[in-house]
Amino acid sequence: MEVLMLCFLPWIFQCISVRADSIIHIGAIFEENAAKDNEIFQLAVSDLNLNDDILQSEKIGHTIKIIEPNNPFQAVQEGIENIEHDKSLEDPSLLHTRAARSAGKALSAPKVEGGLVQACDLMTQGILALVTSTGCASANALQSLTDAMHIPHIYVQRNTAGSPRTACQLNPSPDGEEYTLAARPSVRLNDVMLKLVTELRWQKFIVFYDSDYDIRGLQGFLDQASRLGLDVSLQKVDRNISKVFASLFTSMKTEELNRYRDTLRRAILLLSPRGAQNFINEAVETNLASKDSHWVYVNEEINDAEIVELVHSALGRITVIRQIFPSLKENNIRCMSNSHRVASLPCDPQEGYLQMLQVSNLYLYDSVLMLANAFHRKLEDRKWHSMASLNCMRKSTKPWNGGRSMLETIKKGRITGLTGIMEFREDGSNPHVQFEILGTSYSETFGKDVRRLATWDSLRGLNGSLQEKRLDNDLQGLTLKVVTILEEPFVMVAENILGQPKKYKGFSIDVLDALAQNLGFKYEIYQVPDGKYGHRLPNGSWNGMIGELINKRADIALSAITITPDRESVVDFSKRYLDYSVGILIKKPEERINIFSLFAPFDFAVWACIAAVIPVVGVLIFVLNRIQAVRAQSASQASPSTSSTLHSAIWIVYGAFVQQGGESVANSVAMRIVMGSWWLFTLIVCSSYTANLAAFLTVSRMDNPIRTFQDLSKQMDLSYGTVKDSAVYEYFKAKGTNTLEQDTTFAELWRTISKNNGADNCVSNPSEGIRKAKRGNYAFLWDVTVVEYAALTDDECSVTVIGNSISSKGYGIALQHGSPYRDIFSQRILEFQETGYLDVLKQKWWPRMGRCDLNSHTSAQTDGKALKLHSFAGVFCILAIGLLLACLVAALELWWNSNRCRQDSPKEVHNYYSYYIKG
Repeated sequence: MEVLMLCFLPWIFQCISVRADSIIHIGAIFEENAAKDNEIFQLAVSDLNLNDDILQSEKIGHTIKIIEPNNPFQAVQEGIENIEHDKSLEDPSLLHTRAARSAGKALSAPKVEGGLVQACDLMTQGILALVTSTGCASANALQSLTDAMHIPHIYVQRNTAGSPRTACQLNPSPDGEEYTLAARPSVRLNDVMLKLVTELRWQKFIVFYDSDYDIRGLQGFLDQASRLGLDVSLQKVDRNISKVFASLFTSMKTEELNRYRDTLRRAILLLSPRGAQNFINEAVETNLASKDSHWVYVNEEINDAEIVELVHSALGRITVIRQIFPSLKENNIRCMSNSHRVASLPCDPQEGYLQMLQVSNLYLYDSVLMLANAFHRKLEDRKWHSMASLNCMRKSTKPWNGGRSMLETIKKGRITGLTGIMEFREDGSNPHVQFEILGTSYSETFGKDVRRLATWDSLRGLNGSLQEKRLDNDLQGLTLKVVTILEEPFVMVAENILGQPKKYKGFSIDVLDALAQNLGFKYEIYQVPDGKYGHRLPNGSWNGMIGELINKRADIALSAITITPDRESVVDFSKRYLDYSVGILIKKPEERINIFSLFAPFDFAVWACIAAVIPVVGVLIFVLNRIQAVRAQSASQASPSTSSTLHSAIWIVYGAFVQQGGESVANSVAMRIVMGSWWLFTLIVCSSYTANLAAFLTVSRMDNPIRTFQDLSKQMDLSYGTVKDSAVYEYFKAKGTNTLEQDTTFAELWRTISKNNGADNCVSNPSEGIRKAKRGNYAFLWDVTVVEYAALTDDECSVTVIGNSISSKGYGIALQHGSPYRDIFSQRILEFQETGYLDVLKQKWWPRMGRCDLNSHTSAQTDGKALKLHSFAGVFCILAIGLLLACLVAALELWWNSNRCRQDSPKEVHNYYSYYIKG
């Protein structure tokens, strides 16, 4: 007849004892937070007792002790209350158990090892074997006792708070008598992880572990990874995961955060299922997770529902490593002991009870089956050793003499239970363990489907392929959301029919259409609501198209969007498909008509000197001529001279200057020297004038005073600016505020651009800047490709572009951080460049011979190199002035002579009459 005894001590332990009129009695010790262990143990004993064929009608009696989790220390007095007092019991303050001595420990009053107290109580009652399911701390204490008392001990290791299990380092017995058998196989997670990272060809990754995980369990993995040259980082994850991620943004600079985000793309998570769920959610919310990330979650105990939650929460690829038991799906072999079905509730698939059990529960059930198998063989062999009441608190107590025989019988056993095959090797370990590797790949709706990738067992190793499956060339069936902004000629509205979606055209649209046709995907396009490319706001968020990608509202951002380090820290970019540089759009200087352009070859000072030297030379010739005349008179050689008067001399000099000749006056050595020098002077002056005049008249000089950024920064007449908060704005800000920049050009430019925080000279969008430049007195700094298109297509050809062709940046397709499309888009863009397709598109949108010619700064419809009338207007004006002056002088001479004749006529008459009278 069975007797049920329940023992409770407040806060310390509980005992459940089921006595039977049987020679079989076993003990069990569980932690108080492991109610399922208690339940499954009693279920296993009940199943065995209900089957009379297994133990030949014998019943298993059992006593269960409950202890505090991972706390082997309890009050010695409380432990003694459960031990039958003996008058010969020594003073508790002097007690030294045999087990404590074997472990090299002294138990000082008033504390002893609680697990030992409970085990001593069980041994006092008399047990054939001890089954425990505890943490490592309690296991070490129990091992010391059972080794000393020669009691077979089947130990099932429990996980700590759901964290991955690490190996328990049990104390070796001093005399080599080890009676502890590990029902749960040795921890092989390190072997599986190393094989996985090797197959995946990871070179750099990070391992996250929670606060309950014993980091010493990774030592072997880290050693092997180091020998393979792998770069492995470790980071502890506290229970407050949101605080961990928040600290990253406050403690790291942007560059450091970018490197950390890149490291996160390959990670191993050694967390509890709930901790991993919270970790992934926080990573996604803080934009640290990406679609091309690959995280490996490692935990022996995780169920199907928890895996589905992890996979659906993650953005990228998730691989899960967990322990599996193949026999659970084979009803014909599981739950059997010696060809007899044992289990009832756990083996009924319709009940769903099995899915509620932890791994430790399964091994605990099989441990009872293993003992039943040993008891069955002992009964058959009739080599039974009766139970002995052992008082481990006495120094004189001898170990159980039947312990070795019972241990050997257990070791020779082999069962197929809930965990599959269970047997023990000579060292007391269970070698049979198998792991399942589940995961997703890029080809499977991006993380929504889970399938088995491979398995791993202790005998055959890895069975399956873990190679990452990249996107194929065929994206058939995918529809991508594209956000854009209107920017000529990259994106423009082609048709806008009321009630129908807008259609777009442009250089970027042509590139997108080529990718869609090549890869087979479709796209839906919409304009960004705020009309911005993307700028980091003071609160750390982003606006514009970059904000649309970060907030996962779009898959692709496409327009004249430049690749910058700041943007690339939060989104991904494809390879550049067009080079980028900054240009200056200004209005062409109006051609000034100068009718006196014939004076342009010489400066005013030169003309003044020439005008002054002519009369000087004329005076010198007049003086020399007068000296010669005086000398001739004295020698009676008087001869008329054409330069006897001053104006005649000046006229001769002027005639020689304009190369019109004149009578020679060089009849003396001095005169010859003067005229020779003057002729040489006029030859050089006329030749220089002719050469410069030809250049000025045949080349249309529309001089632009601004040719470089330096010219723009030095002038004060023309205002200039760009689009506020754009990439160009940030470019000039970075260059202008860089203290290491020796050239002050960008500092001057930034001072003008940022005047009044950009309100004075900057515009809100590129279209406004182009219109402002066309009106004049304003230079618009913007992407050279955009302003070139605006200049080429201008109806009046009134603007021109100044800029250099050297570029270190480019335009790219922006994608979500970690997007799986990045690599394949980049590959296709490189192919377009090699085949020349992008050059064809450039010629289409930026033709060499457009409406306007930017190189000559003039209309493309030229009329040859013929000189225009205004080039000779000054010559005709001088001729006209000369003719008018001649007419005026002639009129004055005529008037003067006529007046003189009228005055002289009366005198002549008077003289005539006087002469006549006198005559």
